[in-house]
Amino acid sequence: MIGTPRRELLDRMPILDERHLRRTLTRYLEHYNGARPHRGLRQLSPSQAETGPPSPVDLASHRVHRRPILGGLVNEYRIAS
Repeated sequence: MIGTPRRELLDRMPILDERHLRRTLTRYLEHYNGARPHRGLRQLSPSQAETGPPSPVDLASHRVHRRPILGGLVNEYRIAS
């Protein structure tokens, strides 16, 4: 677990102080556990692994919305409503 946030976050973002570090790590962990796919979980996030994989969606008939996380360092994608 230590190597992943270091490579994906801390190596790419300057940390200003302890408060900034805590806020950044909290937001990253929300993304890591809620939306980021994990190879060990068959490309599911930990929250999806508990509830089961989502049903397939035909993206040709939907618009996709990109939500930047941590200033665009990481992105999450959802179907636009």
